[in-house]
Amino acid sequence: MDPIKDFAQMTAYLQSYSEKKRVVVVCPNDPHTEYAVLRALKEEIAEFVLITDSHFAARVEEIRAQYPREVEVFVVPTPDDAAALAVLMIREGKADVLMKGLINTDNLLHAVLNKETGILPAGEILTHITVAHVPTYPKLLIFSDAAVIPRPNLKQFKAIIHETTEVAHCCGIEEPRIALLHFCEKVNEKFSHTLDYVVLKECALQGDFGRVQMDGPMDVKTACDIHSGNIKGMSSPVVGNADILIFPNLEASNTFYKTITLFAHADMAGMLRGPICPVVVTSRSDSSISKYYSLVLACLSENHKPQISVNHENLCY
Repeated sequence: MDPIKDFAQMTAYLQSYSEKKRVVVVCPNDPHTEYAVLRALKEEIAEFVLITDSHFAARVEEIRAQYPREVEVFVVPTPDDAAALAVLMIREGKADVLMKGLINTDNLLHAVLNKETGILPAGEILTHITVAHVPTYPKLLIFSDAAVIPRPNLKQFKAIIHETTEVAHCCGIEEPRIALLHFCEKVNEKFSHTLDYVVLKECALQGDFGRVQMDGPMDVKTACDIHSGNIKGMSSPVVGNADILIFPNLEASNTFYKTITLFAHADMAGMLRGPICPVVVTSRSDSSISKYYSLVLACLSENHKPQISVNHENLCY
């Protein structure tokens, strides 16, 4: 599989699979979610279980009437009931991907993270992965965490790197180049994440993350622009050629997310990783097309699901 360059190519890869993934959607009652569902049905990349309440049942039934073989509908009393049923269907293997619609994110995550009935295995870490197609960058750019973990500790950094690497593999990147981001290239105990970076690079050298190239600390420009690296006298496989950006905290990553969307007109896709299935939860300011691309990414990642889980505690002491 050659590396995927953009979301059109990602969609084409997904269409090439003989088996479609089944997506359960919690409250598909907003225009962005409906657009994503209808486009996915038109592109023939997924089948759907749509769970809604009685206020929106008529519209959901219209969608099922258009695609009777590809769509199943359940009507429940409340959005919380919809979330609970969706999570149960994932647990029972009746759906492969979970997607948020018109429900409060906290309410959906309450069902996802429930210790008794949820879908986050013990010991796993919930994180958010973004894939961006920036018109001025020659390949997809994967980064984390823009939505969940405020300030990752060492264990969380390891989980983030594992998850982003798995997503890179889904996109056909066999040996991802990972940049550990900071505002400069110096390790400084005043910035504890740079001390974690030293450990993470040792873990990478020991093969704990598989076949990767890792370097840092470095800034975003150095990671993505070879000329900046040359000016600074920096030379590594990562400099100017990063596939994955690991940000030191949520503020930096989320700011980067919003900035490249607004000023660089980047196409975006995002999902939660860590649970037993991908969970599509987009930003309130994201477009309909971003929600569709997020659905495509989630289905693709489920097609490349690893067969074993990783104990992040035991990765590289």
